[in-house]
Amino acid sequence: MRRPFPMASVLLAALLASSAFLPATAGAQTNGERRAGTAVRGTVPYATRDDAMRFADDVAARRNLDPAWVRATIGAARLLPNVPRLMLPPTSGTAKNWAAYRNRIVDPVRIAAGARFWRDNAATLARAEAEYGVPPEIVVGIIGVETLYGRIMGNFRVIDALATLSFDFPQSHPRAAQREAFFRSELESFLSTESRTAEDPMVPLGSYAGAMGMPQFMPSSIAKYAVDFDGDGRIDLVNNPADVIGSVASYFKAFGWQRGMPSIFPVRFDTARLQMPILMAPDIKPTFSADSFTAAGAVLDGNAQPFPGLLALIELQNGAESPSYVAGTQNFYVITRYNWSSYYAMSVLELGNEVKAAMAQ
Repeated sequence: MRRPFPMASVLLAALLASSAFLPATAGAQTNGERRAGTAVRGTVPYATRDDAMRFADDVAARRNLDPAWVRATIGAARLLPNVPRLMLPPTSGTAKNWAAYRNRIVDPVRIAAGARFWRDNAATLARAEAEYGVPPEIVVGIIGVETLYGRIMGNFRVIDALATLSFDFPQSHPRAAQREAFFRSELESFLSTESRTAEDPMVPLGSYAGAMGMPQFMPSSIAKYAVDFDGDGRIDLVNNPADVIGSVASYFKAFGWQRGMPSIFPVRFDTARLQMPILMAPDIKPTFSADSFTAAGAVLDGNAQPFPGLLALIELQNGAESPSYVAGTQNFYVITRYNWSSYYAMSVLELGNEVKAAMAQ
């Protein structure tokens, strides 16, 4: 959606607090969310808030929407008192641990559910790969990590979540102004989309960050990247796996997914010429040619050595143990546009590969 988290997307934020990540989609669930049932209820409505009503009038004017409808919709939104604190960084640092992160995500339940999802939607996954170039295991990995194939999509009213984070974002956050502006833009996108449908804007449910459906798309990502992949005349990311599969593949292609390119390569180090500060400086953004990567002491295996694209050294910390490393390509970077985290991207890859292996059994 995903830049989505600069939509970009959060099961992992509180559940995996040691990672301190919030998705690009802003999607994966947290301890503030529930599997199914009654929506989380807000408290004070925003109808009495001058700042909210000024925003409503501004959105109506810029988007050419009915001012009364926009005011009524935002006014009916309710503050979710516990949501702002979920946006704050952890108060005390905990060492990141890739092994622990992986074990919570790549588990037998998700693998089995992923295999069922793949079997049930094999033709659609193949069509998405043919059209967008994104392999089934990547799409299946994303949907599994985000919502366990639709089992955990969030129980917050989207209008409440977006209003809360637009008008009551915690000012103690180090990037409060930027994040508040982001959520206001998402609220505007949600209102613009809802105004063109017959759906009640009070009905859609999602994550505490306002991400929706099986792929946990933010409203702007739905507007930009979601597709009606089965051609039934509407986009449904909650109940229609075809639209979900096509939309995830569409999103990846929009962010530069390269057909047939591996996402990672194994890497080892030549300690005699290792220049770790140089290798780590670009973080997860592919910057090095295969030759310059090797010259800095990061040695690729034989299959990767002639790789023509750019690479990044990806570090995965393992708590008190030594970190793990891989070489990430442009496609690895694209996965992080869904959720700006190398740990997230690796979990998507590993879950997808485990499901693929299960399909072959």
